[in-house]
Amino acid sequence: MTDEVSTTGGSLVHERPQTTRLPDGFQVQIDSRVTVSDDGRHLVGGSPTRLLSLAPRAVAMIDCDGRLAVSDESTATVARRLLDAGIAHPRPMFGPSVDDVTIVIPVRDNQIGLDRLLGALGSAEVIVVDDGSQEPVRARGAEIVRLDQSVGPAAARNVGAARAQTEFVAFVDSDVVPETSWVFTLLAHFSDPTVAMVAPRVVALSQDGGVTARYEALCSSLDMGRREGPVVPGTRLSYVPSAAIIMRRSAFPGFDERMHVAEDVDLCWRLTAAGWTVRYDPIATVAHDHRTALRASLARRRFYGTGAAPLSHRHPGHAAPVVVTVPTAIAALAALTRSRWGAGVVLAMIAVIAGRLYRRVETVPDAASVAARLTAEAVGFGFLQMAAALCRHYWPVSLVLALLSARFRSVLMAVAIVDGVVEWVRAEMLNPDPIEPLGVTRFLVLRRLGDLAYGAGVWQGVMTARTATALRPTIVRADASRAPATASAAH
Repeated sequence: MTDEVSTTGGSLVHERPQTTRLPDGFQVQIDSRVTVSDDGRHLVGGSPTRLLSLAPRAVAMIDCDGRLAVSDESTATVARRLLDAGIAHPRPMFGPSVDDVTIVIPVRDNQIGLDRLLGALGSAEVIVVDDGSQEPVRARGAEIVRLDQSVGPAAARNVGAARAQTEFVAFVDSDVVPETSWVFTLLAHFSDPTVAMVAPRVVALSQDGGVTARYEALCSSLDMGRREGPVVPGTRLSYVPSAAIIMRRSAFPGFDERMHVAEDVDLCWRLTAAGWTVRYDPIATVAHDHRTALRASLARRRFYGTGAAPLSHRHPGHAAPVVVTVPTAIAALAALTRSRWGAGVVLAMIAVIAGRLYRRVETVPDAASVAARLTAEAVGFGFLQMAAALCRHYWPVSLVLALLSARFRSVLMAVAIVDGVVEWVRAEMLNPDPIEPLGVTRFLVLRRLGDLAYGAGVWQGVMTARTATALRPTIVRADASRAPATASAAH
């Protein structure tokens, strides 16, 4: 079968539905990382960080374990506020049936991966879109749509979605293997009428294959980590990959077929801009067949880097390599001088940040310790963000400056080591999963090579698009991604 394929971009996203009430029986759980005052009225947390103040009646709705069950209009309103603030996570008790999902698999020249995937899907309704494979793929028990020429994964997914008749569509790449209950687990999130898309965690199919395979298992670009949450541009969870996602078909605007990389990031950001919720739930997992050869792994990271330029054009500010406040930017630049006066400037800017944060949380009991913690997080994240950018997005500039200045060369070396060690501790030392350790030296080398490859892709994309927006930092007066914003819950 041959289908005509449109080469236009994704259509406009349908606006978030007017009815956003959570159904009775739906539950939400306060995030364990949220700071809660002794009286329960003030909560600080979320991503971006917020201060949420609750009325006494709202506090009474939350049990001692931090859980709230929706039973009427009042509890539904408070639960919605907690979710929208990122203070709580959904704990839905029910959801659509797995029979309401069609699985769409775009594939090109990967019969082995397709066979492996189909064997893991069971009796689900499946549409396989053969994206111009040299030899037509075979898929017993599935509908096959054969495209004579390759149109790319975005267009292939759109073709499959257009043929689906169910309320929900799951997009699954042919190089992943989902665990048995992933669809059932993720579908429950759609009992929230504002949820348009949900994604599982993408883990490594195998750690066998040498050093590169083990590094990919620790630091794959597809693995968004162990922490659940809403997907919000500029935060810890700024996107989810399309290796495996489930979409509400009524909210699906189509992937932008002009994009052959980062089309999944673009979809996430269009959905959130229209008011929809995109969620990440690592309880559900799919295993991805990572590239285990170093050259192939680096080539893929370079390819991902080329997506920064088109993203920055479509979503100004969201794809910036650095998003920091003015005080944090001044402090980081002063630190690069390695001078006595620079150290004084750093301390002064930290004091400014601490003062701003304290004023925002001064109504909270024990405001001083809360402000101190938030200050440490903001400054630490800001410094690490800029350190990573020097080694990743801006490495050609950093290299030139290092050749011209011995002082900058020593700073860059220290930055490259500190950034790598911090990431190594997070990824390997604090990893609860049984893994064969890489060691800090090999981890550092592979991290820096990966950053060089990604940065090369960013510059390639910038030169191709003839715009430097993907390299432009965003300096904000108030750090919207980390500084608390005050909100109030229903009375």
